[in-house]
Amino acid sequence: MTGKEEISHSAEFGAVRSLQETPTWALATVCFSFIAVSIFIERLINLLSTKLKKNRKKSLLEAVEKLKSVLMVLGFMSLMLNVTEGEVSKICIPTKYANRMLPCRGTITLLDGEDDDDEDQEKNFFHHCSSKGKTSLISQEGLTQLSFFFFVLACMHILFNLATLLLGMAKMRKWKSWENETQTMDYLAANDPNRFRITRETTFARRHLSWTETSIQLWIKCFFRQFFNSVAKVDYLTLRHGFIYAHLSSNNSFNFQKYIQRSLHEDFITVVGISPFMWLTVVIFMLLDVRGWRVYLYMSFVPLIMVLVIGTKLEMIVVKMAVAIKEHNSVIRGSPLVEPNDKHFWFRHPRFLLTILHYTLFLNTFEVAFFVWITWKFGINSCYHENREIVITRLVLAVTVQALSSYITLPLYALVTQMGSSYKRTILKEPIKNVLMQWHGLVRDKRKERQTLETNNNSDIYNGDIDSGESPIQPETRDIDTKQIER
Repeated sequence: MTGKEEISHSAEFGAVRSLQETPTWALATVCFSFIAVSIFIERLINLLSTKLKKNRKKSLLEAVEKLKSVLMVLGFMSLMLNVTEGEVSKICIPTKYANRMLPCRGTITLLDGEDDDDEDQEKNFFHHCSSKGKTSLISQEGLTQLSFFFFVLACMHILFNLATLLLGMAKMRKWKSWENETQTMDYLAANDPNRFRITRETTFARRHLSWTETSIQLWIKCFFRQFFNSVAKVDYLTLRHGFIYAHLSSNNSFNFQKYIQRSLHEDFITVVGISPFMWLTVVIFMLLDVRGWRVYLYMSFVPLIMVLVIGTKLEMIVVKMAVAIKEHNSVIRGSPLVEPNDKHFWFRHPRFLLTILHYTLFLNTFEVAFFVWITWKFGINSCYHENREIVITRLVLAVTVQALSSYITLPLYALVTQMGSSYKRTILKEPIKNVLMQWHGLVRDKRKERQTLETNNNSDIYNGDIDSGESPIQPETRDIDTKQIER
């Protein structure tokens, strides 16, 4: 049979063709399509980065860069699977081990000498192991399906993080009207610092101290409060007042809402990342995905529990601050004054809550990505979806967790964690922060230059440099200012 006849025969019976047997116009069309889509996505990301840089959204720009690094890792993993699939398929293991811990019902059997409809290379790898009485560690088809999973995970990661940011910002929009109200004469008159009031008669105390103060009842109260009016107007205004009094010397013109929004953007930098521990979690869940164990059903409840616990804890912190006001003062002057303190948070570390929330969001993303991948590659009627009630339960829980964490928990975290002992760098606007950082760098360089000159005993040259230097600050004064900046 000639080469032309072989090609005609392969095309007639629908056999798998190599690039040698593929029309050049088909190859060029496919290449052009993939190149065009890739360049479009790359340009779209660059356009977004340019716009964020132009609008001085430094935190969101850092989040985009971090997201690009995550996508690069996922893409590299998918590429490695495609390149090494042939070598991995040649790894042989005993059949008795291949029949253990299967996700679906069935067993691996050896087919000595039998032909199938797979491509020749796949059959060669199969017979390479079957001739030894073994089977492949994982087939080429399995590796291809796994690369699809990483693609789906990347898409879900982008969509879910975008939803998290947009829902969180939507929640904060109504805080803007509350912030504008603080500049009105009515607000200033109602919160006159010379006015005395009984603590329990303030709106903030009535909201949080209307129930008994036993620990169990407070936790139950806070658990349900996160679903209904999680951030009330009086809470926002009271926390704002306490933050400004503690860190800004009662500067009432400070825009607390914009500060919280910038803080959310910085927290988003953490949320978009995928840590090595999270990748280890993916491997563990894939290991435990054994038929009958229902690991993914139990896993779907973990993000929900974690989000509810975090939301309850944040509400509890606000209540504890209200209790502290009542315990310290029966009569207050001006508005209720909460005291920012790290002691209200677990391990005296406010960002520990963000770490838990980050892990929770990733678990939820992985849950949805796994469902989409199974449905895409194996169909809705696959063995993974034998129990439709479990599938529906998992989807409902995933949507619920995403809505709660994005619209309620994360904005509440951004607000309440300002009640820690220290404030974030986002308290400063970008131009002021950049000027101070440049000034700090200039002073630091001058100090290093002076120390180098002193070491070389060139005091005359050094004094001449000071007399003609750019900075009018004297050496002693410069030391003091540098230490203040560093603190």
